[in-house]
Amino acid sequence: MNIVIIGNGITGITCARNIRKLDSKASITLISGESDHFFSRTALMYIYMGHMKFEHTKPYEDWFWIKNRINLIRAYVKTLNAIDKILVLENGKPIAFDKLIIACGSKPNKFGWPGENLHGVQGLYSIQDLEQMERNTQNISSAVIVGGGLIGIEMAEMLHSRKIPVTILVREKFYWNNILPKEEAELIGKHMAGHGIVLRLNTELEEIISDNQDRVAGVLTSTGEKFECQFVGLTAGVKPNIGFLMENELETDRGILINEYLETSVPDVYAAGDCAQFRNPKQGEPAIEQLWYTGKMQGETLAKTICGDKSVYNRGIWFNSAKFFDIEYQTYGQVLPEINDQQKSFYWEHPNGKHAFRANYSNTDESILGFNFIGIRFRQVIAEEWIRERKTIAFVIQNLEKGWFDPEFSKTFYKDISLSYFQGIKDGNNE
Repeated sequence: MNIVIIGNGITGITCARNIRKLDSKASITLISGESDHFFSRTALMYIYMGHMKFEHTKPYEDWFWIKNRINLIRAYVKTLNAIDKILVLENGKPIAFDKLIIACGSKPNKFGWPGENLHGVQGLYSIQDLEQMERNTQNISSAVIVGGGLIGIEMAEMLHSRKIPVTILVREKFYWNNILPKEEAELIGKHMAGHGIVLRLNTELEEIISDNQDRVAGVLTSTGEKFECQFVGLTAGVKPNIGFLMENELETDRGILINEYLETSVPDVYAAGDCAQFRNPKQGEPAIEQLWYTGKMQGETLAKTICGDKSVYNRGIWFNSAKFFDIEYQTYGQVLPEINDQQKSFYWEHPNGKHAFRANYSNTDESILGFNFIGIRFRQVIAEEWIRERKTIAFVIQNLEKGWFDPEFSKTFYKDISLSYFQGIKDGNNE
């Protein structure tokens, strides 16, 4: 069986490795124009900040791919004939396949802003973007970042590490409050301000101003403010990187349309990771999942199907984690920006504004629905077990110590949280 995978990110690599575990005879070819070998995309920021070198971000030695007989091709795909099972690389070389897996990832959003193609304006997704950012930020005096997501705050921390003043334009009324509840969004916003990051809330980009030499000189906002800068980071989300498929037999929408088996509209062609879009997503789940761990899970599931064990993808309980400068964040289950009429929520925040805990639960049987932990490390297996087993909020509060991670190295707050919760019940303050 001749298997070709487009994309060497976490999804494509996980799929390739698991296929090899399940099938010792399959021919596996992995194509990527970004890099020779798989690397940790989430570690790009640490290369810029001087904490790591590129070779430190590669989880596997270069000989690993030869030993496991995974053929690596450094190239971009130009065209795909899905029906005849052949693709053509940009150098003109044709590649035939029996089964094709498309895991070509995302690219930064652009919305047609005037000046968005000037020198010094860019997103941050690939190793090439990192190299471009290294060039674009040499000897600059200020920067503006457009967008309040996780890539935006990573870029802000990167620039901050080089003492470059940063202003972030956020169209929402709080930082990331399309994801975070108001209290957590305010906490993170204050923390960013404490690191010298200027947040302009309720503010959108109108225009990127040129210096008349095709370089960025500043930005104009929807509020009429003008900021001088020599670098603009576009971090208003990402979109599936499927431009090379626009005139193709595959059915696409925002991404490549797939079913629960990660199958596309063409037999023997599959899609997974950031570039894939579920035709019929489960209730409460997004059609496009753009997380590291969901990409890994999709790669694992797809490998089973490719090797004859047709498997339905099931991501299980929602999970995500991030870091806002030196504050860590974990979320499990269902924690929406605003609770609905079927939920209640308990929120605790430490007076120092660096630690917070939220538990959302059902207003009928008080079973736990989801958690937010900020500045607190909590065991994932415990959080997911309590959500899966529908433990009550009272049980959770009384047993928080069981999930506390490395208490010998960090302060414990479960007693403070418990006191706050039960005092709230006594006073009638809990939602």
